[in-house]
Amino acid sequence: MPKDLAAALCLVFVIEGLLLFAVPRFWREMMLRATEMTDRQIRISGAAAIIAGVLALMLVRGVLGSL
Repeated sequence: MPKDLAAALCLVFVIEGLLLFAVPRFWREMMLRATEMTDRQIRISGAAAIIAGVLALMLVRGVLGSL
């Protein structure tokens, strides 16, 4: 389990790095928009991302795990 968590965190860094490398202007614009959002809007966005991530993980583990 700790290995899986470490691997997942490493993948987060890879994906973040890809965004910074491939589309820095888009990333910068998104960060500027985020500074204009209220704390509530950011929390809702974070909660939505968590829910989407958990659902996607369940789908991948359930569907791809049975292959």
